[in-house]
Amino acid sequence: MSTGTDKTGGHHVTPLNVYLGIGFGLLILTAITITVSFINLGGWNVVVALVIASIKGSLVALFFMHLFYDKKIYSIVFSMGLVFLSIFMALTLFDTLRRGDIDMIKAEPFKKEAAIYDNRPGPDSTSEHNSGRH
Repeated sequence: MSTGTDKTGGHHVTPLNVYLGIGFGLLILTAITITVSFINLGGWNVVVALVIASIKGSLVALFFMHLFYDKKIYSIVFSMGLVFLSIFMALTLFDTLRRGDIDMIKAEPFKKEAAIYDNRPGPDSTSEHNSGRH
């Protein structure tokens, strides 16, 4: 039943060494993500983690989902989606990181009695936060 024109059905066959190389690259990027998480970069920790995650997601979409070998319009649509996501996240980070410059009340936590603040050092560490009463 074969016409003899193409044995792969018109699909691109990616060599095994490309898959292994991308898999190794993803492992390296994961190790970099874990290493950077132990370094205190302040507000930049989130930015670095998101950049590395975007690179890893792009590698998966390009090679494991064969977007690299498909029509280029799909790659453009995917890239534009990443660009707009990055813009929106950057604007959100600018808002949350600089909120205290305008209004000191908005720079404080929403719920000061939350469990996450129980063991933090500070002037109110001996108050009823640590007494177990909530």
